[in-house]
Amino acid sequence: MSGSDSALLLRDFVNTYDVDCDIDDFGAPCDLGGWLIERGLTPPGTRADDSDLAMAIALREGLRTAMLGHHDPAAMAPPADLDRLLAALPLRVSLDGPALIPLRDGVRGGLAAVAAAVMRSAAEGDWPRLKVCREATCRWAFLDTSKNRSRSWCSMRMCGNRTKTRAYRARRRATASDA
Repeated sequence: MSGSDSALLLRDFVNTYDVDCDIDDFGAPCDLGGWLIERGLTPPGTRADDSDLAMAIALREGLRTAMLGHHDPAAMAPPADLDRLLAALPLRVSLDGPALIPLRDGVRGGLAAVAAAVMRSAAEGDWPRLKVCREATCRWAFLDTSKNRSRSWCSMRMCGNRTKTRAYRARRRATASDA
């Protein structure tokens, strides 16, 4: 299972900010506009402004939080501010599909297309499999393709190993201090 186009779009959108390296692909409004154009979500020549950038970053971080909740849905509700943000995007229901369709072009329409990808990925069964790495210094989004949906880290080799090594060292320190 490699994931639907919708799930991959959402993963890539969330991964426009690298928490570990503190690198934001949306450093300026023109970066956001370019990203949306490259993915065919807005027509060429679309320009973003500061308010579009703020909305995109809020959407991205709200989606990151929602994906973190997919590790244990009972423990974490989607952020309320994400619901307000999604309600502000220009979307309508189309019976052709049925599907959510952006009401207009431009940056807000591109962000609405990202929001509509949540519904498409849910319909395709991928939304609950979109998660972010549990390693607090990482938070990279990934699609959990494990059979039992139990994957916790973006990479066992990197983040999983870091987490397990820290836990091992903490246990060793605790054992040494008890002796």
